[in-house]
Amino acid sequence: MRIVFIGPPGAGKGTQCRRLSEDLEIPHISTGDMLRATRDGSALGRLVAGYIDSGRLAPDYLVMRIVIKRLQEEDCDRGCLLDGFPRTVNQAQMLDDYLAEQSLRLSAVLNLQVQQETLIERLLKRAQIEHRVDDTDQTIAARLRVFFNQTAPVLEHYRQQGIVRPIDGMQPPDEVYAEIRQTLDAIEG
Repeated sequence: MRIVFIGPPGAGKGTQCRRLSEDLEIPHISTGDMLRATRDGSALGRLVAGYIDSGRLAPDYLVMRIVIKRLQEEDCDRGCLLDGFPRTVNQAQMLDDYLAEQSLRLSAVLNLQVQQETLIERLLKRAQIEHRVDDTDQTIAARLRVFFNQTAPVLEHYRQQGIVRPIDGMQPPDEVYAEIRQTLDAIEG
């Protein structure tokens, strides 16, 4: 299965992907984690850090280069979970094109839906626990604006393909996971 998890920052994409990755034995690919991992002293690292620290999205060409390289690794042959990618319609189209070239397709796009007030609470709590420099009041507001302006249209792109499935992300994590599994079982069945 090739599954895209879409939802605003703090919706629980990473939490649910880690659990599902173990159960399905396919990799969890977090573009945010991959981009944060490039934050070193290199020119690329400084470029990526500038985007992340200000709450902006990295350019599509850069993200696609990183994602395609990862998708070509052997552990992705059986499928993968894409966490927070694609984030723009352009990225979604580039992913569609790449998968079509490989004679592959997405199985589903899971849309984790959470109210904005809850998202802010979750992100501020995560900032304290994980000491993430990209979870400040200002970057949270910027990241939510980016999501609703640039990423939300990705859902419409995939709705036209008939593969978007809504998931109630307001539930406790175990209940969210149960809903994800039921949704995926219905797709496979």
